[in-house]
Amino acid sequence: MNLKKSLSTFIKVFLPLTLGCLLLWFLYRNMDTTEIWEVIKRGVRYDIILFSLLFGLGANVVRGLRWGLLISSLGEHYKTSNVINAVLGNYAVNLVLPRVGEVWRCGVISKYEHISFTKLLGTLFIDRVSDTIMVGLITLSIFAFNIDFFSNFFVGNPAILEGFKSMFNSIWIYVVVVIIGAIIWFIFTYMSNFTLIQKARAMLRNIWEGMKSIWKMKQKWKFLLQTFMIWGGYFLYFYITFFAFNFTRYLGVSVGLIAFTMSSIGVVVPVQGGIGPWHFMVIATLVCFGVKETDAAAFALIVHTAQTVWTGLVGLVTIIALPLTNRSESVVEAK
Repeated sequence: MNLKKSLSTFIKVFLPLTLGCLLLWFLYRNMDTTEIWEVIKRGVRYDIILFSLLFGLGANVVRGLRWGLLISSLGEHYKTSNVINAVLGNYAVNLVLPRVGEVWRCGVISKYEHISFTKLLGTLFIDRVSDTIMVGLITLSIFAFNIDFFSNFFVGNPAILEGFKSMFNSIWIYVVVVIIGAIIWFIFTYMSNFTLIQKARAMLRNIWEGMKSIWKMKQKWKFLLQTFMIWGGYFLYFYITFFAFNFTRYLGVSVGLIAFTMSSIGVVVPVQGGIGPWHFMVIATLVCFGVKETDAAAFALIVHTAQTVWTGLVGLVTIIALPLTNRSESVVEAK
């Protein structure tokens, strides 16, 4: 059991972190560390970096409020501070276990608000799909108006394009998808009398109920507004840092939007805090717009470190705050 647990921990925590760190090492291995250190010491307005962090916090608070709308549409009641703290804590958990934070926040709200965990998973699915759609729309709009940039980007990084081609050209991908689909269909069709299958069906029904919450929502306009506020906040969180460096302050909003979009794509990779992929995307993008590679590397290192530390600290505080702010309810229940 100990060996199995250790292996599971390694796969969930250390393997993605190791891969991210290896990519980070690969990116920085041939760069002049003296130049990067010079930027870190004298080439940054840290007051601007600190100011930008407020927009990241604000965006995540609005994310908590938006999730609350989905939960409300289920007819459930909750404490607003719990939902916001769960979302903020979510990001701290993800820094240790990639993608586990989302499940953790559903568990926390289920515990303190006594709401079905599986229904919360359904609302979480809508929450994440909304963000995926936003990233997709932003990427498509950026691609439509900046085809030359993407052409140069893939010419400069042919391995990425080749990776996508090999993935979708392989017939085995489609074979595996069909086999998995057939197995799932067979289990749910011909093994429905098994207790485990019945529980799985019940869980899927609850998830579906949570997913339908957006259609039941009375304030869809508010959901859309908050979605735009979240991503506007994330953009400012990133773009304001341009003004902290002499080599990026004059690049303009359009370049900032392209770099922000590429960094958002980098975060999709399941590595703690996007370590490695985030740096690669940002460095490659800035270099395409004429920023010296060592300057781009310094920018990515400083901005990512500041944002990661900030996210981790805020998340840790909210994780500690959750049981404290719910202590009175726990005492009442115990009585």
